Amino acid sequence: MSEPVVERRQDGVLELRISRPDRLNALDVPTFRALREALQRAALDPAVRCVVLTGEGRAFSAGGDIATMEEFRARGELPRLFHELTGEQELAVREVVGMRKPVLASLPGVAAGGGLSLALAADWRIGSEEALLVPAFPALGAVPDGGLTYFLPHYLGLGLAQEVLFTNARIPAARARELGLLHEVVPADRLATRTAARAEELARGPTFAYGWMKHLLNAAFTGSLETQMMLERRGAVEAARGAELPEGIRAFRAKRPPQFPR
Repeated sequence: MSEPVVERRQDGVLELRISRPDRLNALDVPTFRALREALQRAALDPAVRCVVLTGEGRAFSAGGDIATMEEFRARGELPRLFHELTGEQELAVREVVGMRKPVLASLPGVAAGGGLSLALAADWRIGSEEALLVPAFPALGAVPDGGLTYFLPHYLGLGLAQEVLFTNARIPAARARELGLLHEVVPADRLATRTAARAEELARGPTFAYGWMKHLLNAAFTGSLETQMMLERRGAVEAARGAELPEGIRAFRAKRPPQFPR
């Protein structure tokens, strides 16, 4: 059997490609486990400065593997499957959100169910004009997972999140861009090129500062203003001890682009 997640490196960019195109990159336990392990390696590898998540073929991911679900349902083991599946999914999503370096999701087509949750966990999302975002859970009578009920209200507000979930809305790329669910939309034949260019831009950037930005943005939803400013102060002092901020100051004064250390 081929690997469910394929890794490809280009300088400081690591691409993790879900590779189950015959099932529209459906997500099962082995796939989430492989993704989680790859993300853990990336988090610990100082040579990796940006991670790209994408899918093989015409989909990002259609969500949970329905064929596998049916097999477990027929054996009366569906609860056991979902316990293990959502557990692995949770660990993978936590790796994306907690990684102290930028994660970019590149969507060639549909991102549904758990695939949508995974895409929304990323820090930057680029979709082709053929990208389609679908909750999918209501159609199955399933409860959303993978952090979807965390991400949607934070990105959209409670009212729009309710509309998306309770109508199982199919959100095309242009509308997703308007809502802020996608940061960029490009023609399908330019998706790979634009993804590579944006990932390279992020990889050249201040990784330490990006990591703190992620941490602070997520903390903003759970803490008080006082806690938030305390975290900001801590991050600012740590940045001043590192190599990125001094280089940024030198570059600004010299009126040149910064060359952040790799």
